[in-house]
Order: sequence, then C-alpha cells, then structure tokens
Amino acid sequence: MGGALCRGIIDAHIVEASKVVVSDIHADHVQSLQQTLGVRVAKGNEQLAKHCEVIVLALKPFTVASVLDEIRESLKRDEGKPLPLLISIAAGVRIETIQAHLDLPIPVVRAMPNTPALIGAGVTAAYAATAVAPEETAQAGQVLSTMGKLLWVKSEALLDPVTAVSGSGPAYVFYFIEALEQAARELGLEADAARTLALETFLGAARLAAGSSEDPATLRARVTSKGGTTEAALALMDSSQLKPAIVRAVHAANARALELGEQMGKDPA
Repeated sequence: MGGALCRGIIDAHIVEASKVVVSDIHADHVQSLQQTLGVRVAKGNEQLAKHCEVIVLALKPFTVASVLDEIRESLKRDEGKPLPLLISIAAGVRIETIQAHLDLPIPVVRAMPNTPALIGAGVTAAYAATAVAPEETAQAGQVLSTMGKLLWVKSEALLDPVTAVSGSGPAYVFYFIEALEQAARELGLEADAARTLALETFLGAARLAAGSSEDPATLRARVTSKGGTTEAALALMDSSQLKPAIVRAVHAANARALELGEQMGKDPA
C-alpha cells in the first residue's frame, strides 16, 4: 500500500520523486521503488522521521509500536518548528494510541484504504484528529485521493465499520466471484470462460450501479422477470437467508475491528 501511495503522489505531480523518501525493512522493496520511481531511500526510519514534513505509516498493525519507538526522538522539532503530519493506514491502530506511544501532540490523520488502491481504484475513508490544521487535512486528502475515491468521516469510531464494509469488502466480492466461477464450471463452461463471465458480470453490474441514480434494489428488480431464471436464483438465495448472512458477516467484521483496536490501545508503551 505504501508503494501504491508513492506511485500515486508522483503520478499526480503532488511531490517530485526526488523529494519522496522511503524506508522499509525489506531492502528489495525500497530498491524496486527507487529504480522504478526515482524515490530516495532513507538509511532508516529515524532518518526519514527527522527530515520529512509528512510521514505515512504504511504498516502492519503489530509493527506500529516498534516503528514508533524508533522514530520518537527524531520527531521532536526545535522550538517554533511544527511537528510533521502523520498519516496512518495501519488498520485498527487508533490515533490516541499513536499519540500516547510517541508522547507528542503530533497531528495524525488515520485512514482505511482497501486493496483496489493498488491500481488506483480503491476507496479510502479518513478521519483527522482535532490537532490537525485545515491545511494539513487538505494535504492528507491530496495524498490519499491518489489511491481512488476519498471519504472523510466525522468520527474515528466510524473507521471500524468502514473496515468491515470496504476494507474487508474486496474479499467478499472475490468470494462471490469464486462461487459464480464454480457454478459456471459445474454447468459445463471451460475455466477461462467461467472466469471471464464472472468477472465481467461483476464489473459491468458495478459500473451500472455507480452510474445510476436508482438504488440497487430497483436495479435488481428490473433484471428479475416474473417466472424467469433470475427470479428462480434469487428465490433460492432468499430462502437460504443469504442477505441476512452477509449483513451478519459484516457486523462480525466490525466487532473484530473494534476488538483489535481495543487490544492495541492496551499495549504497553
């Protein structure tokens, strides 16, 4: 995801490649970014934190504490010099946890992108802490919008349901595509044809819904002729309680996101 952000801000001409500094424990990753994008590679997280005005934490949640430990001293600025803006896309790690771990009133924007961001087709929800100035919020918005659509939420707590719906959402879509492919193969279609039909059906239906002013229920009804094939399929889905099961699944994902956030907040500094 960090690589996707690098490509996005460079392609959008938000920052020159030579002014983008990256750091990662995997040397091959940063070397690849340097070779393909022309970014600079820091000697370590401490060096990056010391000089950058905007820092993006593109980390797995369990690595956040150790990285914050590494950069804590480097983040401190001379009197009168503002602290850098921190953008965190570490899932489940709350703003107060980051600030408490650093013991600094650092401005933090927390965001939840999803994997289609890797091709610039994602959707990201973000929340800016009260310490974030309007110009910093705008700056974060510029960076995050390079991954696709950007939605600002009014409360950090809403990032848990965002995680459940759109963060985990691509997996739900892939799951349904798997089922369509399987059914197509069982009905005699070759694997390539089954995959193409499943993928293009999803892509086309999503584009149709995105470009329509009508809600999904209305669009579904228009495809469903009385006594037809679609009605037969949907009747089975309804009798199997498929829609309530999907809704319950998203609630389960939301509960887990909340639980993980609470666990991380209890981790010792």
